Amino acid sequence: QVQLVESGGGLVQAGGSLRLSCAASGRTFSSYAMGWFRQLPGKERELVAAISRSGGSTYYADSVKGRFTISKSNAKTTVYLQMNSLKPEDTAVYYCAATSAFSASTYYDSSQAYDYWGQGTQVTVSS
Repeated sequence: QVQLVESGGGLVQAGGSLRLSCAASGRTFSSYAMGWFRQLPGKERELVAAISRSGGSTYYADSVKGRFTISKSNAKTTVYLQMNSLKPEDTAVYYCAATSAFSASTYYDSSQAYDYWGQGTQVTVSS
């Protein structure tokens, strides 16, 4: 089992940057594929970015492609989401998620594939 704790959220002006971190407990972090999701009140959770357990394969939603970067440090048992050129529509609660992955190069683009979730961190982008 793994526990996930997000940090790095906050208030930023449009065009600014934030870096979210998700620290994982446990010794088997390298066996987990990871994802970042976001959710607005009353809306479904949507995938922002995903990364394979090796870190070699990534996926981005079209809305964030070219602005966000997901990365994974197995040594630090942490996954990051670097968010640049932020827009007001990026405002949401951001969650990281983990799932045990057999393949080193597979990422998962469905929330149903993930077994473990963090508590979320609020990102607010002002116009």
